Amino acid sequence: MQYDLKTPWYSFYDGVREHLDYPDNSAYELLEESAAAHLDHVSYNYFGTKNTYKGLLDQIDKCARAFKSLGVSAGDKVSICMPNTPEAIISFYAINKIGAVANMIHPLSAEPEIKNFLNVSESRFIVTIDLAFNKINHVFSETDLEAVITVSVADSMPLHMKLLYKLTKGRKVCLEKNDSIFPWKYFMGLSSKFSGEIDPHRKGEEVAAILYSGGTSGDPKGIELTNLNFNALAMQGIEACACLNEKDKILSIMPIFHGFGLGICIHTALYKGMEAIILPQFSINTFHTLIKKYKPNVIAGVPTLYEALLQNKKLEGYDLSFLRCVISGGDSLSVNLKKKIDDFLHSHGADTQVREGYGLTECVTGNCLTPLKYYREGSIGIPYPDTYYKIVKPNTDKELPYGEEGEIVINGPTVMKGYLKDAKETAQTLRTHGDGLLWLHTGDLGYMDEDGFVYFKQRLKRVIVSSGYNIYPQYIENIIDSHPDVLMSCVIGIDHPYKIQVAKAFIVLKKGISPDEEKLTSIKAHCEKNLAKYSWPYEYEIREELPKTLVGKVAYNELVKEEALKNGE
Repeated sequence: MQYDLKTPWYSFYDGVREHLDYPDNSAYELLEESAAAHLDHVSYNYFGTKNTYKGLLDQIDKCARAFKSLGVSAGDKVSICMPNTPEAIISFYAINKIGAVANMIHPLSAEPEIKNFLNVSESRFIVTIDLAFNKINHVFSETDLEAVITVSVADSMPLHMKLLYKLTKGRKVCLEKNDSIFPWKYFMGLSSKFSGEIDPHRKGEEVAAILYSGGTSGDPKGIELTNLNFNALAMQGIEACACLNEKDKILSIMPIFHGFGLGICIHTALYKGMEAIILPQFSINTFHTLIKKYKPNVIAGVPTLYEALLQNKKLEGYDLSFLRCVISGGDSLSVNLKKKIDDFLHSHGADTQVREGYGLTECVTGNCLTPLKYYREGSIGIPYPDTYYKIVKPNTDKELPYGEEGEIVINGPTVMKGYLKDAKETAQTLRTHGDGLLWLHTGDLGYMDEDGFVYFKQRLKRVIVSSGYNIYPQYIENIIDSHPDVLMSCVIGIDHPYKIQVAKAFIVLKKGISPDEEKLTSIKAHCEKNLAKYSWPYEYEIREELPKTLVGKVAYNELVKEEALKNGE
């Protein structure tokens, strides 16, 4: 059926096809089929430990058999609480090969968050970095978990690095005892106990993974993403980039529990046959070392990453001509910062520009990108193939004229199935319009010009973006307000020189509670126990009262204005 959709951006598709054919299969099958053409190419590089595509497929099969020996079946949920390591990648595809669902958890999540993620997904097993094991062990009995598979970042390191790690950082790792712990090596050995056949064929509509974001309310929501979502993203991403080749090397530093990391830096890269350079932890202080050592052709990261690149004096005079694709996503890239990055790249011999992308976890990650050789100031680019954007009057399906600001809505094959066990939130976000199509309401304001270039302006919902991570003020407020001495709180984003923004909490204590240092320390400890580390408030301020609107709600915008005035903005 044909719909009258406006697609003015097609005239800027330089060598990019408007439509693609998507296979009705699993993420694993797409990888397996594409890998057949380059089995001897390097699939990943982990501190110098390299594996070919054939070796990766063999490891995935062995891992899938190990899961089957534990009784994992199609439709089961298996959590992955890992940074970027080979074991995390192998586990994701092995789970997918079986037809089970990978439930992706940030390793820095607090115990209550981990418990919630395990329970809402009904996970039976979890693959976790050993550093997060004790948190999982503390909530083990309150979940449906049957076993915990533990991994050390050293497991796949070269021998000399493995020994060094165990003598230094590894010495601090002390696992509390639990009969249900399976170290990775032992777990993989269980593969010999399953001798049956594994049918990897799955439908595109089947859920492949659950990633977590704040939805429209700010409470963590499990986002159900299908095989088609991931496969379409990979195929569209390669098409839209228009400059990627087999054997290209990508610096895969965005985390695997993030849509940007899993969808682009892993699945898209491996689908194309690229070499993914993976690291469990990234530091801006060693960014220059990574670039010089690996000479990546592709870098995909958040604006703060490129801010660090500009400030790093150790790349002065260094030839970066090997860089052919530089993508920025996860947060807005200012016009001024883009110009500085482009000047830096060109002055270092790179024949490329930084290409800004836009998207959200509800459609895996980015689906709008600056064209290869063209840029329109302030724009976040043009939509991917088979992806449609329109601007509507907020909270309606009324399309607005070009140039008029409204809510950005998206239709396409990467749009999520829905929020896990939350029909109300799903219905608010996924809406069928008068054109008969299902549109994802992003909660972001912007406009489109007459050529189809999209411009992001601001968010309708309250959200703080810190180093590419979404932090939801309302969720933090709920945690702070649960402290026995707190009457109410309000959290806003404040400027930070590197992270762009961080959270600041304004707190009103209950009557009779004195605002001393001990009380503030108690509130901080409460936050650190119940919130993921990246969302901890950076500053706390105790006040006698908070500004209110005419209807009695906390006027958080007034606090934002106060902070701006304080900083001379």
